Amino acid sequence: MDTIASLFSFITTPVSWVIVQFHSVYGALFGPDTGWAWGLSIVSLVILIRICLIPLFVKQIKSTRAMQTLQPEMKKIQERYKNDKQRQSEEMMKLYKETGTNPLSSCLPILAQSPFFFALYHVLNSIATGDTIGVINQSLLQSAQKAHIVGAPLAAKFTDSSSKVEALGASLTDVRVVTAIMIVLMSASQFFTQRQLMTKNVDTTVKTPFMQQQKMLMYVFPVMFAVFGINFPVGVLVYWLTTNVWTMGQQMYVIHNNPTPGSKAQASYLERLNKHVAQHDKVGRRRDRAIVKAIVAKGRDRNEFERKFINGLSKAGLVAQADGTVIKGDTSAAVETEDGTPTTATAKRQQPKRQSKSQRQHGGATKAAGEAESKTSLSKSDEPEDAKPASAAQKGGAKPAGGTRSKAQSGQRKGPQRPKSPSKK
Repeated sequence: MDTIASLFSFITTPVSWVIVQFHSVYGALFGPDTGWAWGLSIVSLVILIRICLIPLFVKQIKSTRAMQTLQPEMKKIQERYKNDKQRQSEEMMKLYKETGTNPLSSCLPILAQSPFFFALYHVLNSIATGDTIGVINQSLLQSAQKAHIVGAPLAAKFTDSSSKVEALGASLTDVRVVTAIMIVLMSASQFFTQRQLMTKNVDTTVKTPFMQQQKMLMYVFPVMFAVFGINFPVGVLVYWLTTNVWTMGQQMYVIHNNPTPGSKAQASYLERLNKHVAQHDKVGRRRDRAIVKAIVAKGRDRNEFERKFINGLSKAGLVAQADGTVIKGDTSAAVETEDGTPTTATAKRQQPKRQSKSQRQHGGATKAAGEAESKTSLSKSDEPEDAKPASAAQKGGAKPAGGTRSKAQSGQRKGPQRPKSPSKK
């Protein structure tokens, strides 16, 4: 570890300078030789580094999601060229190039922190051995050696001998108890961070080897921290515990506000957003509008949770627009089924009210009377005209004029008829 830390000695001066600046502030509040002054200086160093690494964290999220999207295609390539490893690697690189993804982007925050981590280790190790380093002079060195965090010196390790710990003004029991607790907290925070990612922010509709790999890392990383943690000074454990807690909080924020599509976190987020939009009839925040815009742009490619969100807006009489806003629309707007097919939401058919026995009998009698009356009227209107009483003109024997008949008999054409030819006798 000392050899690796010496490789990053070029950055020890900037790291030590930052720690000294924070120490001058906290020393004025808590005292220059206290563990609070030096411990909070290390915590502030972590926060400063992590703030500077936020752009890399955003890039890591985008890369991780892009890799999750590419998993089905990668699996097809592996199955197609399982006997040709070289062709498989070529096709993988071609896929990465076409989609603009980089598998190493997910490791950028850890890789970027490594120089600062080893530089801090080198600074604390020099404090333990009594050597000045960077901008830490002899007076600051003596002040740092006197600083204790809950009875453990900043430069003490779990594996240190009792004589070395006593030289730093502490007992071996205090050092081992404090370092053991910090190692457990460090491993637990790493496990919870990875587990939170796997259970809430992973697309559950796609089963890929990437998920199995992430699940394996969920158990491997805490074990690695526990094994290597016994060789870290207390100050480095403070650094690593702080950065784990920062990562956990940062990830919780991302999962809550910008979850992975298809994950359980997205289902919870869209449910909250649906209630908010239905209550206020608008999408308030810019981040929410961007997510609604992306859902609208997907069209029929929406997942189950996104279709449910669109259907919820339709039931509330709202329609999502292409720019991420919503407008009031028809309550019978089209909704989508599970396969993405739009259907029209119609009102439910109301069941008739149940009547009592007397109402049913009274209604039946009224209905029978109405039917009898309608039959009587139909029978009167259907009588043939020949059965009706003749007019006064017809009684007098008057014949229709013009040699035409008033009505054509059954089976004859209307209009004048041809005279019959005389029969031959």
